[in-house]
Amino acid sequence: MIPLLAEIGGSIHVGLAALGSAIGVGLIGMGAASAVGRNPGAATPILVQAILAIAFTEAIVFYALFLVR
Repeated sequence: MIPLLAEIGGSIHVGLAALGSAIGVGLIGMGAASAVGRNPGAATPILVQAILAIAFTEAIVFYALFLVR
């Protein structure tokens, strides 16, 4: 019974990490699109910052996956 509960807890852990990461990526994309809309000349620096932020946000899911194993 305990291993089953541990497996369910791990699955919930990864699911919540993926959900939070997806919300974070959406917010980053929304902010980047809004920033480029306000200042089109700064599109390249905004793109670089957005890509870095998305990469760090997606890393949360990988950390959660490695913690489950």
